[in-house]
Order: sequence, then structure tokens, then C-alpha cells
Amino acid sequence: MSQSRPSSDPYALVVDDDGLVRMIAMDILEEAGFRTFEARDGDEALALLGAQHAMIVLLFTDVHMPGSRNGFAVARETARQWPHISIVIASGEARPGPGDVPEGAHFVGKPFSAEMIRDHLVEILPDGQKPEPLRSMTEQGQQTR
Repeated sequence: MSQSRPSSDPYALVVDDDGLVRMIAMDILEEAGFRTFEARDGDEALALLGAQHAMIVLLFTDVHMPGSRNGFAVARETARQWPHISIVIASGEARPGPGDVPEGAHFVGKPFSAEMIRDHLVEILPDGQKPEPLRSMTEQGQQTR
């Protein structure tokens, strides 16, 4: 069953060559209030970002993918060209080295959980870019402190 999302909901771009992992990540982000775009590799992601960067507030990317750019390269290019986009990089194999992860971006290991991803999103997204479900989580967290 598909729900219509308010047009004010922000977009996230999920980049992963594994269709199942991409679908899981998209489900997690959609439950957190995002509308999603998807890409199978870094080249497709950067082309989509070039066309849709004004709508996208979050890049969620895998590291190892086919094509000429891995997830670290996509993250660095995104941070350089579109600094308004928050970045989460995920991998089950690679670990970031010096200079791999742009300033302000987060790295998460796979397998990841919905709760783990939501916690990172609450931390890295500016309040004005958080969809309603994440804003509610932030407010609840502040009330319990």
C-alpha cells in the first residue's frame, strides 16, 4: 500500500549496487519521512545529483560500487558541489582512511538497523531539513534529557 507524501517532505538519494540493500535503506528513509531517489552506482548518483540537487538534502551511499567512482568519491564530490546535502556513507567491508569522509559526513558499518540510521540522521541533519518523523524524535529526545 502506497501512501502519498506531502510535497514538503525532503528527498534523500540512496546509492547502492545491491538492489536489496538499496530497497532496505530506502524503506528506512521513507519511514523517517523522506521521499527517495535511487542510483546503482556513483556515476548515476552524480548525474542525478546534478539534475536534482536543489531537492535533495541527504546522500546515503555505499562505498564499493561498479563505475568510475566509489562512495567515498561520490561523498567528497557531493560535499564540494552541494554543501547543503548531508551525507551518510555505509560499508560492510571498507573502513575510511584519512580524507575519505568529508567533514560533517557520517560513516556507518553494515549491517545497519533503522534505529542506527535514524540516530545518525537526527544528529547530522539541520532542523530545517528534517522530515516530521525525525523532528518528532529530536523533540522527544530533548524532553527526556
